Parts: sequence; structure tokens; C-alpha cells
Amino acid sequence: MTLRKGAGLAALSFLFLPVMASAQEATLDSGDTAWMLTATALVLFMTIPGLALFYGGMVRSKNLLSVMMQCFAITGLISVLWVLFGYSLAFDTAGMEEGVLNFSSFVGGLDKAFLSGLTTDSLVGTFPESVFITFQMTFAIITPALITGAFAERMKFSSMLVFMSAWFLLVYAPIAHMVWSGDGALMWDWGVLDFAGGTVVHINAGVAGLVACLVLGKREGYPGVGMTPHNLGYTLVGAAMLWVGWFGFNAGSAIAANGTAGMAMLVTQIATAAAALAWMAAEWLAHGKPSALGIASGVVAGLVAITPAAGTVGPMGALVIGLASGAICFYCATAVKRRFGYDDSLDAFGVHGVGGIVGAVLTGLFAAPALGGFGEIDSIASQLWIQIKGVLFTVIYTGVATFVILKAIERVIGLRVNQEEETVGLDLSLHDERGYNL
Repeated sequence: MTLRKGAGLAALSFLFLPVMASAQEATLDSGDTAWMLTATALVLFMTIPGLALFYGGMVRSKNLLSVMMQCFAITGLISVLWVLFGYSLAFDTAGMEEGVLNFSSFVGGLDKAFLSGLTTDSLVGTFPESVFITFQMTFAIITPALITGAFAERMKFSSMLVFMSAWFLLVYAPIAHMVWSGDGALMWDWGVLDFAGGTVVHINAGVAGLVACLVLGKREGYPGVGMTPHNLGYTLVGAAMLWVGWFGFNAGSAIAANGTAGMAMLVTQIATAAAALAWMAAEWLAHGKPSALGIASGVVAGLVAITPAAGTVGPMGALVIGLASGAICFYCATAVKRRFGYDDSLDAFGVHGVGGIVGAVLTGLFAAPALGGFGEIDSIASQLWIQIKGVLFTVIYTGVATFVILKAIERVIGLRVNQEEETVGLDLSLHDERGYNL
């Protein structure tokens, strides 16, 4: 199968739909299947328990369970929506044709709704389509879960569920389709390189988080009242789980147990380590001491930034991407946030939005063979413009759509808990539970 210029083998995951795989055309490979089963479990592990602990430790103790509850509820909600409509909206390729711009270039149809046509013999390349569906489901789960970090400690649980349902169907699924679904998809035809979700997952979630925290407004007392993390041990454990799980995220996106998966694993480790050290160093210089929260945030910044590049950049490119993302995300999550005064509670935008943008743009640079990459890039300048164009489109589409969804929900059922509920804490006021009974 011929791959689009500049796409690595990760493109296979999005080219399989037209050949959904009659057994006559493809043969199941047990090694690829075993790896994809493992990678799928690793990506789910990133949300529960990884993200639940990472975010849970950063909020105040009175909101610990509310954050974890959101992660678990989103996991259940998106899993169901994915099999009903999401998979079809993201990966149905009916009506798509290379170079032809039509409605199908922006979102899939409903031919695969309710997983129509799926059997135990259905293959995607060399492994079961059921595994591919579940693998992509785990990406769809973690993306809206990331958004919760921007509005932590102040959104009504019912409104959160409505928002995530609408956002998933109207924003996540179309962006995934435009980037990943193959010939005829808008950003695929542009040539945007996004190996494992820098655009689809991180810029998408980060921008949505920024819009959400602006629409909801600041937490009561912010920034004058101290809102320090209540349990950094949880946060460090969660960050460690994200680091390990991310190998499924990035190396799994090779959609095979092959050399691309191996290189994706290596560059993921390099970029993450470099970003952790860069954030730590920047914080040390700025504040006189390195912090546990800082190095955990740096780890996630590096993981985010290497995500779009993992299939096309080499080790030295990964090192630069990691160093750049650690330093830039530190600046945006501290100085920039203070300067503009928005309450991005757990730095969903500062880490995921900014890290995703840094990684997406630098992919266009370091995927070039001249700079140690593995992409088929004729012109670095042209690829950089393609990457920037993809970033700008995602920022605008996600930002506008998220704002409209939030304002509609605000008008109908409201978005924010009342002042008394926020003061008491969401654990008690929304769930009638405490994280700690001492």
C-alpha cells in the first residue's frame, strides 16, 4: 500500500478504512495484534488511573473526587458515544476523493454507526478491526478528559457531561476525520503531519480548555487565595503513569510491531527526558529552586510535543523538540498565564495546547531527512507552512465551536456551580462524598 508523501507508517491506521479488510486481501499477524492489544491498554491506562491521579493531586483536597469522577465518567461516556456515532464520524470514508473538497472532507458519514458491518474476521491491515476501534476509542477518551484540567473545581457535573458529549461529536470527531481519515480529508490532503495526535488530541483539547476557563471565569478567590496542589505524590505517580502509557500512544500509532514503532518509542523517551530537564532548569533559574510539580509538568510537555513528530523525527530532532517544549511551556504556564490573568486551573492549555503547537510546528522542521528525520519532505519551508496552517485551522475551528457549545449550555442549564457549592468543594456539593475521612 502506498503511503502519502511525508506520512510514516502511522498513516496505515487511517488508510485501512477503504480496505476494511476482507480476509482475502489481508492476513492477521499475531505479533502486530499482540502489540496493538498492549498499546490499547497502555493508552487507556493514561486516563484511568494516570490522568485521574495527575489532575487529582493538583486540585485542593475538597475537589479530589470530583476530578477523578470526571475522568471515570468521561471514559464511560465517550466509550459509548464512540461505538454509536464517533467511530463512523471520524473514520467513515464514503464520498471522499483525493483533491476533492466536499462535506465528506470535514466529517465522516454514518455508514459505520453502531459499528455496522463489524465481525470477528474484519481486519485493519494485519490485526482485527475491533482492536483498531478500541485503540482509537482510547484516544477519543483522553482528549476531552484533558480539557477538564482547565476548568477544574468550578463546572457543574451535569453540564460537564452535556458539554463533553457535544464537544466530542462536533469537534473531536471532525478534527480526527480531517487529519487522519485519508485521501479526500481536508488536512490530510494539505499534507499535515500528525503521527499520534498533536493536532487531534493536544491542540484540540488545549484550545478547548482555554475557551472553557475563559467562559466560566476564575475560581473564587483566584489568584489571591492560595490554591496549591493538595497531594503532589498523586501528581508524580500520575505523571509516571502517563509517561509509561504514552509509549502505547506514540509507538502504538505505528499500527504494527516494526521499526517505526521502535523509533517512536526511542524519540518519545528522549523528548520527554529533555523537556523534564528543561522545565526544571527554567524553574530553577526563575524561582531559585526546582519543584516536583515542575518536573512532572515538564514530563507531560515533552510527551505532548513529541506526539505529532514521533513517526518522522530522529533522535536529535526529538532532543530539540523536548528542550524547546519544556522551556516554552514553562513560560506559558507561569509568566503568560499571570500576565493575562486567565484561570487555566491545571495548565491544560499551557501544557497541552502550547506543547501541541510547538510539536506540530517543529515536526515540519525535524521530519526532514536533512535534519535527521524520516519524512519525505521536498521543502522544509513548505512543510512548515502546512503545519502552521493545520495548527491555525484547528485553533480557530476548535475555539469557535467550543465557545458556541459552552454558551448554548450556559443559557439552557448553566455551567458553573454556585458560590456556596464551590466554597464547600465539589466532592461534597456534587457527589456527597469526601476524598479523605480523617
